[in-house]
Amino acid sequence: MSSPTGDSPALGLIGLGLLGSALAERLLAGGFRVIGWDLDAARREAFARSGGHVAGGAGEVFSAPTRLMLSLPSHREVNALLRDHAAAVHPGLTVIDTTTGDPDSSAALAAELARRGCVYLDATVSGSSAQVREGTAVLMVGGDAAAFAACADIFSQLGCQAFHTGPAGSGAKMKLVTNTVLGLNRAALAEGLALARGLGLDAAQALAVMRGGPAYSRIMDRKGEKMLHSEFSPEARLSQHLKDVRLIVEHGRAAGLPMPLSATHRAILEQAEAAGLGALDNSAIIQVLGRAKP
Repeated sequence: MSSPTGDSPALGLIGLGLLGSALAERLLAGGFRVIGWDLDAARREAFARSGGHVAGGAGEVFSAPTRLMLSLPSHREVNALLRDHAAAVHPGLTVIDTTTGDPDSSAALAAELARRGCVYLDATVSGSSAQVREGTAVLMVGGDAAAFAACADIFSQLGCQAFHTGPAGSGAKMKLVTNTVLGLNRAALAEGLALARGLGLDAAQALAVMRGGPAYSRIMDRKGEKMLHSEFSPEARLSQHLKDVRLIVEHGRAAGLPMPLSATHRAILEQAEAAGLGALDNSAIIQVLGRAKP
């Protein structure tokens, strides 16, 4: 691993995928020294080219800084990582987990790490990797309030707002709430554009009309053109959102809610994944709601 130098703050980052690489870029641009790791060699190489310091393995990232960020596919990978590197988890470490995972798992992990003298914050992100790069994402952070305040330098660099949502697990819960509305907005936009085409209207004009009237939502700014032009390079993958929607339905029903819209949304996303669209941007949901092109 290249050794960081200088007086700028250092932190670790494990997971350099779509979101993790965007987080790294923001932190590096803000003067942080970022020590990173990912199982994918190509991601490690891209991180190094951007100015990051590549560790020799995940264990080395744990031992280097006092603040460690995680950006992994789900809570399962987070739990496995912390289990496999338990010996490297040292007292005084603050774990900032940006993974969208199970809120119950986040709360349990926070309690376990607290017993070992560590702090865990579930710092979920509302916004795509592109929005993180632009600095327009919003962070929703559960955990100790003092630890949240102590990480203000990180959160202010990563997004335009950071909310302390309550105890550990509440950040993950808030992410499920925001993703419920965000995902349904995206699905409604896809169905509306599909309807415009089905009725013989100009879909681009339909998007312009919706953006100019009360049907407007910010999702149109990011996903409308992608849907119009079938340009599905991923900002956030469809399969990742399906994982989130499954959690939304599970936790909603556990709270006694019927979740009919999210249940339907889950079924549509499952159809899209079965059609081979899972690795594409989540705007590719339009492919199973109507013709992608007029």
